[in-house]
Amino acid sequence: MATFQERMKEIRTEKDITLEDLAKALNTTKSTLSRYENNLRVPNVDFINQLAKYFNVSVDYLLGNTDNPNIKNSESKLTKKDEKDIQKALSKTLEQLESSQDGLMFDGEPMDETTREMLRISIENSMRIAKEAAKKYTPKKYRK
Repeated sequence: MATFQERMKEIRTEKDITLEDLAKALNTTKSTLSRYENNLRVPNVDFINQLAKYFNVSVDYLLGNTDNPNIKNSESKLTKKDEKDIQKALSKTLEQLESSQDGLMFDGEPMDETTREMLRISIENSMRIAKEAAKKYTPKKYRK
């Protein structure tokens, strides 16, 4: 499967959009976008969501988790309380991971910032999916 960097460049070139035009549309700089495409910088979740909306593709497609660019229409949207709960749980989880005896390591080496950010994004997406799945199967009379 493709990586975020490959997908971003692929979609941009398919739609014949320059880095300058994309930077203007997303209110960022050309150099920032170039760094994303060349894997010199890791985008945050907000930027990935913004890019997915701009290109009308799913976040999973952008991240290379699926080859289907179509956006799934989910019946259950997350509320502000759900978002707050996810951020709180994410902070707690990351704090616990980093406070362990050796800290976060990958393949016996301490994790660099890029890998740490990718892990954070992955954990956050997992929490979102779990929250949405829980809402989907909770009877309406018990939903808050």
